[in-house]
Amino acid sequence: MSPKEAQGFTLIELLVVVVIIGLLAGFVAPRYFSQVGKSEVGVAKAQIDALEKALDTYRLDTGHYPSTELGLAALMQKPAAEPKWSGPYLRKEVPLDPWGKPYVYKMPGEKSDFDLLSYGKDGQPGGTGENADLTNH
Repeated sequence: MSPKEAQGFTLIELLVVVVIIGLLAGFVAPRYFSQVGKSEVGVAKAQIDALEKALDTYRLDTGHYPSTELGLAALMQKPAAEPKWSGPYLRKEVPLDPWGKPYVYKMPGEKSDFDLLSYGKDGQPGGTGENADLTNH
């Protein structure tokens, strides 16, 4: 074999490698991205749990949950007519859900003392998978 014959890859060899990489990416990418979606749901559940605990602490101090109008902001800033408030009840500002939307807080709730929920990835009520609503009950 002369030195000129062994100098590189042929176009066909390169195309075969590109096709193989494309096939592997086609199998791996959907599995990887579904795991990312599951982790966002897990983060939302953890944040709802932390907010629920902060709301319970607020209730222990004041004797009631904040109204819907005051919302979750009452966990960080003292409401004007709340003398027993001894917050802030969170270390950081009230987080947005993993999809960048605010959590919905309603008091009184439909299923418990208060409702705390994220509408999921699509930001709309209802849905399945990553678009499903996540609630505190």
